[in-house]
Amino acid sequence: MTLQLEDITLTFPDGDRRLTALDNVSLTADPGTLTAIVGPSGSGKSSLLAVAATLMTPDSGRVILDGEDLASLSRKDTARVRREKIGIVFQSSNLLASLTALEQLVVIAHLAGKPLGPARKRALDLLDAVGLVEHSHRRPNQLSGGQRQRVTIARGLMNDPSVLLVDEPTSALDSERGQAILDLLRSLTTERALTTVMVTHNRDLLADADRVTEIVDGKTTQLANW
Repeated sequence: MTLQLEDITLTFPDGDRRLTALDNVSLTADPGTLTAIVGPSGSGKSSLLAVAATLMTPDSGRVILDGEDLASLSRKDTARVRREKIGIVFQSSNLLASLTALEQLVVIAHLAGKPLGPARKRALDLLDAVGLVEHSHRRPNQLSGGQRQRVTIARGLMNDPSVLLVDEPTSALDSERGQAILDLLRSLTTERALTTVMVTHNRDLLADADRVTEIVDGKTTQLANW
C-alpha cells in the first residue's frame, strides 16, 4: 500500500504561542521500498512518524493510505486501520520482562482477538525470519540488544501490516549490529512488499534506502542521488 503525507503541519502549545514541529511536509512511500527520514535530534522526525502512524493528528494536511484519507475516518476506524495495516517499531523495544520472545508476539494477536493456535505458528515463522526462532523461549534479559530489536521488528509484523514504521532502530546498537538490523529491514521490505519508513539520525545507514528525505526544523528536502 502506498502511504502519502500531504502538506502536514503540526504544532504544539508553547506558553502563549505555538511551536511548529512540522511545516507543510509532504512524503510518499511505495510498497517494496525503504524510505529513510534523516535529521538532527529535535528536527521533527519522530513527530512525522507519529502522524504517519495516526498516533498524532496534524493541524492540517492529509495522511492517505492506499488512496484512503485516514483523517476522514472515525476514531474507531482509525484504530482498526492502525491495528490491521500499520506495524510500528518504537525506538525503545518496550518488551515485557516476564514474557518470552514467542509470547511477546503471541500477545499482540491475542489483543487483536485472533486465535492463539495460528498466532503461535505465525510468531514462530516471524522469529525464524529475523533469525531468532532458536531463542523463542528466552526472555528479554536473556537476549542481546540486537536480538531484542529483532524481536521488536517481528512484533511489529505480527498482524501482517502493509506499512512498517520504524523509529531509530539502531540507536542503542554498535555499528555492526546496527547494520545487521538495517539489512534485516531491507530484506523484509523486499520479500514482503512492505512500505517501510525509517527514522534515523545515522547517515551511515542510508546506503540501502530507496529514498532519503532530510528534515530540519520541521521542513523536508529529498536528498539527491536517491
